[in-house]
Amino acid sequence: MRKVFLALFAGMVIGVLASAPGHSAAAVMGSTAVSWEEIQAKPSGTGVTKAKQVFKDPTATLDELELHVSTLPPGQSPHPPHKHADEEIVIIKEGTVEALVNGETKRVGAGSVIFQAANQMHGMRNVGDVPAVYHVMRWNSPGMLKARAN
Repeated sequence: MRKVFLALFAGMVIGVLASAPGHSAAAVMGSTAVSWEEIQAKPSGTGVTKAKQVFKDPTATLDELELHVSTLPPGQSPHPPHKHADEEIVIIKEGTVEALVNGETKRVGAGSVIFQAANQMHGMRNVGDVPAVYHVMRWNSPGMLKARAN
């Protein structure tokens, strides 16, 4: 019984320490539900993409799962074409964009999904008359963040 009590007490102390301000260890994200009102990105009024970070946390199976929602004004790109080691999925909520995929430009609209593979050039530009709103999901498999840091 004493061992059970000590194990429970140790668990409580670790939990309190992990939730303390300034604690550097990132907690593993559990199941989450976030409403559109909580994550909606709004245009900044400066002609620049505005992104709203939803989460960027480790999960039980990933070093990091990142999701943000961006609003891109007509005629704009969020950044020049680039590539990176992680993969990403973009889901277009509103508007029309041209996506650079496998060296080709493809025009897609609301409800469309774009998968960008690791280490392949990709980019996007709003080719519509209204702001494009889209979700970006990126993930880092175990070991990827540590390998990049070295």
